[in-house]
Amino acid sequence: MSQPGAPSPERRAAQAVDALRHGWPLVFGEGPDAVTLLPIETAIASGATSGRLLISAARAATLKLANQREAAVPHAPVLIHGGEPFTLADATPIADPALDLANPLKGPFRAEPLAWEETARTAMELARIAGILPAFMVDPEDAGEPHPLLAEDLAAYSEAARLRIVTRARLPIAASETCEIVAFRSPADTREHVALIVGKQSGETAPLVRLHSECLTGDILGSLKCDCGPQLDAALHAMAKEAREKDGWGILLYLRQEGRGIGLVNKLRAYRLQDQGFDTVEANQRLGLPDEARDFPTAARMLDLLGAGAIRLLTNNPAKVEALEAAGIAVAERVAHQLPENPHNARYLATKRDRSGHLLT
Repeated sequence: MSQPGAPSPERRAAQAVDALRHGWPLVFGEGPDAVTLLPIETAIASGATSGRLLISAARAATLKLANQREAAVPHAPVLIHGGEPFTLADATPIADPALDLANPLKGPFRAEPLAWEETARTAMELARIAGILPAFMVDPEDAGEPHPLLAEDLAAYSEAARLRIVTRARLPIAASETCEIVAFRSPADTREHVALIVGKQSGETAPLVRLHSECLTGDILGSLKCDCGPQLDAALHAMAKEAREKDGWGILLYLRQEGRGIGLVNKLRAYRLQDQGFDTVEANQRLGLPDEARDFPTAARMLDLLGAGAIRLLTNNPAKVEALEAAGIAVAERVAHQLPENPHNARYLATKRDRSGHLLT
């Protein structure tokens, strides 16, 4: 519990995300057990040095440390030690696997026991939320003033129940002129999610619902590497058809979680790794990031605020059905949503089918 006048756990976590984006260190706890972590990618303390680094298990495997520390969970944290203190110049190619071909890795390194695993996992998750590489200098020298927080602060930051509707307005679109857009905001998270209600909302029929995660490259730039843009367009037209021909309605949730939750820059890093021959799952894992990090409880909260407790879900992904049902949303029907592939996204779609369990033919 926070002391009177002290920042709340939610505020500390929100400020920690901001600190990571700015390249400032974090300090977890107080006294002799405190741990200070400096984000390698964004660090502004150019003279910082450290004897240890915190990286992912997948990255540790690339560094030939898998025999010392099992990498069963690719984005789990691993503590490594070098023969000499790491500078930022040393640490950067260790943190970023996209640089491997241009920067042969130095060594040897060794993995060490991690006595503060909850803190380490929290730091890795905060890095994902901040959209940076999950790699840190540990207790560095000359890192600058750290931002204080506790590992348990993350739970307050991520609480979906804090999400609220902030405004709504009529929004005619190409697929249907009868639409309303609804904006949602949470006190800590700066991302603003929206829902588009297509047709006339009715409590008597279950809406056709699509959970669509933001994809700048696909939705806006017309990328052929994924099927996001065509899926978004097809979903809106399917909902418009429901409203026009069946007196039904639909909800498009546009969730601000680029790259399945890893952020735009890390998604582009994954693209670079894909160009080196890795599939989408392997690329995320080599970055030390989960291949699925989307926030389905937030989606469920949005549906609940809209009064849609029972839905028909437009998806090829059974995991979405399970996640929404686990969060209290009744999925009356899964409606398939498959679109034709192209030469640029064929492997991406095959990986969805073969490694992520999507029901594609």
